[in-house]
Amino acid sequence: MIPRYSRPEMTAIWTAENRFRIWFEIEAHACDALAKLGVIPASAAKNVWKKGKWEIARIDEIEKVTRHDVLAFLTNLAESVGPDARFIHQGMTSSDVLDTAFSVQLKQASDLLLNDLDKVLKALAKRVEENLDVVTIGRSHGIHAEPTSFGLKLATHYAAFARAKKRLEAARDEVATCAISGPVGTFATVDPRVEAHVAKKLGLSVEPISTQVIPRDRHAMFFATIGVLASSIENFAIEIRHLQRSEVREAEEPFAKGQKGSSAMPHKRNPILSENLTGLARIVRASVTPALENVALWHERDISHSAVERVFGPDATIALDFALTRLAGLIEGMTVYRERIKENLDSLGGLHFSQRVLLALTQAGVSREASYRLVQSNAMEFWRDLQKGKTVDFKAKLLSDPTVAAHLSPKALSACFDERFYIRHARKIWKRVLAA
Repeated sequence: MIPRYSRPEMTAIWTAENRFRIWFEIEAHACDALAKLGVIPASAAKNVWKKGKWEIARIDEIEKVTRHDVLAFLTNLAESVGPDARFIHQGMTSSDVLDTAFSVQLKQASDLLLNDLDKVLKALAKRVEENLDVVTIGRSHGIHAEPTSFGLKLATHYAAFARAKKRLEAARDEVATCAISGPVGTFATVDPRVEAHVAKKLGLSVEPISTQVIPRDRHAMFFATIGVLASSIENFAIEIRHLQRSEVREAEEPFAKGQKGSSAMPHKRNPILSENLTGLARIVRASVTPALENVALWHERDISHSAVERVFGPDATIALDFALTRLAGLIEGMTVYRERIKENLDSLGGLHFSQRVLLALTQAGVSREASYRLVQSNAMEFWRDLQKGKTVDFKAKLLSDPTVAAHLSPKALSACFDERFYIRHARKIWKRVLAA
């Protein structure tokens, strides 16, 4: 991932330095276990920890000859350890190191992402509480529907991110497995107790069966999970982009002092953060299909998955980390324009109360079909008046309809036009979200 969309904490996980450090720890912990089993001298295991060093430039130089990254690393490590290096990697195969290290990196990445999610949830919860009592127009198909709470609009996203957190916790646990099982996964040349020891030291679980690689359905689930999370980010971002449109102007992402929206038009305040989140979500989701395709490998091992993971493993997690951090900042700094929300709510003259009138008529003894026709005919005439630029009021129009007046008194009709009616359960819904 390019530096523009990278944060140092997540980027550090995917550096060569961190990767080789994990490789060294795998090899050194394995030596400890082998020494305890009496397979290698205890002094050799101690020397690996004491003398073991590596140098990235030297590893790269060796790999130009070996064309094998693990062998290049082991060769460089042996240069510092000396004769005891012959006991390193005893009975192991390259995938034992590569796959176990990848598990550690994904676990590290997951921990950062979960921390990012906590910040998003905290920011959202605060904004929900602030806006639960704000009545806004709900929209379906982009058209005014019925009123809702602006806080509940945000609460739907809170619930989505809370579900995402649970999924990510499960995906982290599923992908955090250790495989030290030797060629084709039979443990013929390395005792299973070595694997158990390394797993415990690295905070991983033991892979029950690992051919010569850790099964890639685990990784597929991980990347599918962050792909869904990315879509939830985009879902929120699109909502803000729509609310910030000039014709709507109900909410706006932060616009910093000195910020410029356009090189040509000084008046512009563009939703660039939200648009950027939409783009970053595409990058994260792009990892899902190759992760699914990596599940199908030849026999006990091939490396068709290797290059793919080396690209999308870092890119997807780095992009998601950046996106979640940007999202938390957007939520914290978002402006909600309550006056404009009220203007938009009132802009159609009360048309959004149509269902309440419909239901009141049915309660007054009119059939549902007849009630629907009666309310809709008034609504369609009302639409035509609006399109002609007339200032109209839906309640007044209904009051002037003799058929409506025959079934609903002015008091009964007025009772249908209460905006607070639509948010009377808002806090109860929010409590349910938090309880879930």
